[in-house]
Amino acid sequence: MICFVSSGMFIPGFSICEFVCEMSMKSQPDFSESASRRSTLGSRDFFWGGWAVIAAFGCYFCMYAFRKPFTAASFTDTQLWGVDYKTVLVTAQVLGYTISKFVGIKIIAEMRPERRAITIVWLVAVALTALVLFGLVPRPWNLICLFFNGLPLGMVFGLVLGFLEGRRLTEALTAGLCASFILADGVTKSVGTWLLQVGVSEDWMPAVAGGIFLLPLGIFVGMLMRLPGPNDADIDARAQRFTMNRSERWQFLFRYALGIAMFVVIYLVVTVLRSIRADFQPEIWQGLGGTPDSGVFTRTEMWVALGVVLANGSTVLIRNNRWAFFVSLATCGVGFGLLVVALLGHEYRVISGFTFMVLVGLGLYLPYVAFHTTVFERLIAMTRERGNIGFLMYVVDAIGYLGYVGVMVSRNFVGVSGNMLDLLIATCWVTVTLSGICLVVGVCYFARLKV
Repeated sequence: MICFVSSGMFIPGFSICEFVCEMSMKSQPDFSESASRRSTLGSRDFFWGGWAVIAAFGCYFCMYAFRKPFTAASFTDTQLWGVDYKTVLVTAQVLGYTISKFVGIKIIAEMRPERRAITIVWLVAVALTALVLFGLVPRPWNLICLFFNGLPLGMVFGLVLGFLEGRRLTEALTAGLCASFILADGVTKSVGTWLLQVGVSEDWMPAVAGGIFLLPLGIFVGMLMRLPGPNDADIDARAQRFTMNRSERWQFLFRYALGIAMFVVIYLVVTVLRSIRADFQPEIWQGLGGTPDSGVFTRTEMWVALGVVLANGSTVLIRNNRWAFFVSLATCGVGFGLLVVALLGHEYRVISGFTFMVLVGLGLYLPYVAFHTTVFERLIAMTRERGNIGFLMYVVDAIGYLGYVGVMVSRNFVGVSGNMLDLLIATCWVTVTLSGICLVVGVCYFARLKV
């Protein structure tokens, strides 16, 4: 099994990915259209829309197999500095992922479209190499390998998102992309659990899981390469998207400073909540009184993905950019309301643990995905600013993951006590309170803005 991953899949699989990307670049068709094209969506738009959803969903879904399966293991037989080893590993990977987000503010904002696909391939290749080393290097030194695993993966989302933004179907396309990380979070944990059950060791399981998804990743990257760019009707409806240099990035932030600051705070607390729920699901389930089987992670996330995709993807039906922008903010408010329902239902024992996890998932992912699909997309569209979604997403993402690192460090190295279920519930209440205040301020700020 080890030879299969490190020799059979790793080097040949990477070559296949490069081959697919290069061949797709050579054969990419030209579907540019005249400026007189009617804004009505045609069959070609829906064909490429479906193509884009499949490609983006598949690409990012497969990327999760290189990041999340290790969280299905417990690593209970090892401690470091008096802290359980799994928490140390999660913190190491998230730290690398966070640094990647800060670096991505510049790289994603400046990335040329023709370089996106091959960059994805290289980033995933580095991540898989780190997982193979994680299996080879003894504990506790292999925690360094997870840091280098997270370091390249943080930029993959922005590269995939770049293929989808600035289109009349962007919300639907990006909702499909976001469904990938909701579902993949559960599915890859299920894959990791299954590999452990069939006898793969905890140290080698992450590399084996990544190897399984390497070839499909290459196919989906090749599909992204064939996707034509936004046409003239897309540009008329959503504004042309540009790379951004340092001066342009700072000008954009200062121009909408208060509103973006409110969004940063909302995204920060939601990201912390999402990360706790995602990285410590087995421990949270134990706190709820159940022993999770390998499929429970997938079942909860299927319901969450369905609700979130339908709610956020439907904003594509709203043509008016300003109206769609405020509807997306209202969707965030609905999510925070669902968190309250989940918390009260759990406190008064009127809902099951499964329902609680689904409601918390819906409550946090509705606003989380709204920022990916609609908030920043329609902000650029209604202001006609020179920029791209990737830059704004990486600003909030970087701060969000930095906050999660802070929570992990304070909990485990400063002596904050409590189990993971207690931490989840406390974070839910902080999210509802703080995000509710910031959401009201943000809505008032942009409502008064003349654009």
